[in-house]
Amino acid sequence: MQKVSARIALSLCLLAVLFGACRRDLRSAQGVVEEFVDQHYVRINLQKAKEYSVGIALEKINDEIRLTSGQVIDATTRKPGVHYRLLEKKEGERRASFLYEGTIRAEDAPEFKRRWLIAARKEADQWRVSNFTEYE
Repeated sequence: MQKVSARIALSLCLLAVLFGACRRDLRSAQGVVEEFVDQHYVRINLQKAKEYSVGIALEKINDEIRLTSGQVIDATTRKPGVHYRLLEKKEGERRASFLYEGTIRAEDAPEFKRRWLIAARKEADQWRVSNFTEYE
């Protein structure tokens, strides 16, 4: 019985370590930028993306919210499948930029790719997305 309990305890500890390792570090520029990309492009949750934005990025998100007001995006909305990968990063002490390539798959449409250049800056010891641009 003690061996079973020890195995269960060990398994739970390993799961906790693995779960903790999979979480994004929102204290880092890359962690904040990837959370923004997930919210903005993958989940299409502009309100959540707004939480990670300042400056021009915040203005762009507010414009997108205004332009899409009245359009319901919920669990029944057919959202495209979006996957992305990091192509390039430049990190400084207070500024960083990241270039991602996104692959978008929508029902009844051919797959296409976009590139997203995301700039971040550190304000009051917190990283925020300060600008983002999309390219074909």
